[in-house]
Amino acid sequence: MVIESELEMLLRQVREHAGIGLKQDISQVSRELDPLPSGWHPNGDDTAAIPMEGGWQLLAIEGMQGRLVREQPWFAGWCAVMVNCSDIAAMGGRPVAVVDALWADIASAPEAAAEVVKGMRDACRVFGLSLVGGHTNLRAATPSLAVSVLGQAKALLSSFAAEPGQSLVMAIDLRGNFTGPGNWNAATSAPPERLRGDLALLPQIAENGLAIACKDISQAGVLGTLLMMLESSAVGAHVHLPNIPKAAGIDWQTWLTAFPSFGYLLTCSRDQEQALLDVFHQRNIAAAVIGDIRSGHSLTVTDQRQTSEFYDLKQGLTGFRADESRRERYA
Repeated sequence: MVIESELEMLLRQVREHAGIGLKQDISQVSRELDPLPSGWHPNGDDTAAIPMEGGWQLLAIEGMQGRLVREQPWFAGWCAVMVNCSDIAAMGGRPVAVVDALWADIASAPEAAAEVVKGMRDACRVFGLSLVGGHTNLRAATPSLAVSVLGQAKALLSSFAAEPGQSLVMAIDLRGNFTGPGNWNAATSAPPERLRGDLALLPQIAENGLAIACKDISQAGVLGTLLMMLESSAVGAHVHLPNIPKAAGIDWQTWLTAFPSFGYLLTCSRDQEQALLDVFHQRNIAAAVIGDIRSGHSLTVTDQRQTSEFYDLKQGLTGFRADESRRERYA
């Protein structure tokens, strides 16, 4: 009989609750995609990145689960805009405009569609954007929402840029609380000027060359999001659990599977660590070096007493990997 250690039990629980199975489903789609035109950024990052004069055109899209749209329509509308803006920022970009596709049933829930639109409208006002178009069906069998945001970047951050030897940094706004299952909300009651300024940190970091790779922490949580970055870059990583910034009074399983309104994983060279951390600390955002990027295909975690493997990427995840010249690291 094999007895799990406390760390092994924690990591197993996180794997089971972090939505990794949902990320594995992406491989059913990624394997069918054609190669992109020469010079375009590869599929699998937080946004599409299309080269243009002076930088990159960014395009992001997010779908909201039907339960959230049905039970919290205003929050679903708000979140749909916010998470897209976070994805644009994670690529080193600034959001420009928003379009949406909304399905609802006015016969059974006459106010739901209006609340969704109000949520999108309010988020657009906060982030300084315009809702410029979309698609509406108010006679649908089930409520659904998809929102897309257009952005621009002068310098690109990417999930495909992590390299062995780089430091792994986590930045997260701890000035929040849980609203709904797993949602760490530090946005809806925050001053708009602060939110816009915080979001602007990421393109400033990209343009000043303070970070190399970046990914927005998603519903997969800290470790699940890191896995997607590692898969894209064909590398492994080691994480020091006690170094992860965490809100007081929250247990590790809940925190490691949380979806934060402002949370990013970045990599940088060792001599960039302090400068990168200072950018976040100057705006009272928690940030710390939580580990390092390594060669191989394994994500391991230590709690200072022991080390355990969280996931071996030989199993595959989304199917979005580095080009052939770098995939040899998976061998």
